[in-house]
Amino acid sequence: MTSQPGDANEERLLRMLDGILEKAKERGITMRVMGALAFRIHCPKYRHIWYELGRKLTDIDTMAYGKDAEKITRMMSELGYSEALSYRLHSGGRRRLFLSEDGIHVDVFFDELHMAHDIKFHGRLEIDYPTISLVDLLLEKMQIVDIDPKDLVDTVVLLREHGVGNSDEETINADYLATLCASDWGLWKTVTTNLNNVKNFVVSAQFLDDNDKSDVISKINTMLDIIDKKPKSTGWRMRARIGEKVKWYRSVEPGEA
Repeated sequence: MTSQPGDANEERLLRMLDGILEKAKERGITMRVMGALAFRIHCPKYRHIWYELGRKLTDIDTMAYGKDAEKITRMMSELGYSEALSYRLHSGGRRRLFLSEDGIHVDVFFDELHMAHDIKFHGRLEIDYPTISLVDLLLEKMQIVDIDPKDLVDTVVLLREHGVGNSDEETINADYLATLCASDWGLWKTVTTNLNNVKNFVVSAQFLDDNDKSDVISKINTMLDIIDKKPKSTGWRMRARIGEKVKWYRSVEPGEA
């Protein structure tokens, strides 16, 4: 893993991540990085966009399996990290937060991302390394109801860097995305709304040239078409009749995301 020359904080976070993942591998623990650092790792060709926009990295987010929770806690302690126990209690055991001696946060989520929508990771962490899969990175952003500009930028860079298809090999697996959306109207509503939000954002994004814009918009249209054509479940159709009259997402408290 490499970073932009001169970006000392990014280099430091990458070294910390390498140390954690190597120790996890030694212990037989399956652990993958997600969040902003994962996007940075997986998009080397277009990483310069974040540098040009002055986007700084501040912490490390990871996903692991709940069966390894205690092993991870022991491992992090041995590596010199202390646990903020309040996070374990507040999340109902779905998340633990560890702090380096100088206060760098290492967030560990277990089995799922429990935010505006639930994104499940059972059996999915083996797809890629050192990050979660590309489509799961996309879902991490597209499940946010009140999406903000930094999440839109992350999505744009991910789409510019990678193709869209029906596999996970350096490809955003649109078929998997469509399958999830076809069984959950609420997730479908948020994901399709956000994909259109990204399209609108791209049109006026000054950090993109015309080729960048055309490429990203084309990939979004492809995904929307695949999602639209995927047969919907009975539950999806029943929930669609209710529509927006009933809240379709979970409210996320500030600081939880």
